[in-house]
Amino acid sequence: MSASEQAPKIKYGESAPKLDRAQLQFMKLIEEQNLDRVQKLKRVRRNNLLTAGALGLSVLAIYGYSIFSVQQEKFLDDFEEPKKVTT
Repeated sequence: MSASEQAPKIKYGESAPKLDRAQLQFMKLIEEQNLDRVQKLKRVRRNNLLTAGALGLSVLAIYGYSIFSVQQEKFLDDFEEPKKVTT
């Protein structure tokens, strides 16, 4: 990275600006809101994964049932028709 792409360096120590009480409370409020947002996003992601899993399982179940029902119908292929009697 070049010098222009890097973030400016912050010097902590004696020359750092002191934060007053209102700024500290605002920072705490923002941190709480951020934690709430992160928890909501985790809940939404979990719900999305559960929904995707349920949909995937239902698709596989339908596919499996279709294969099973087609195999059940094979006995009709082996069935010989009775000979017609003409009198």
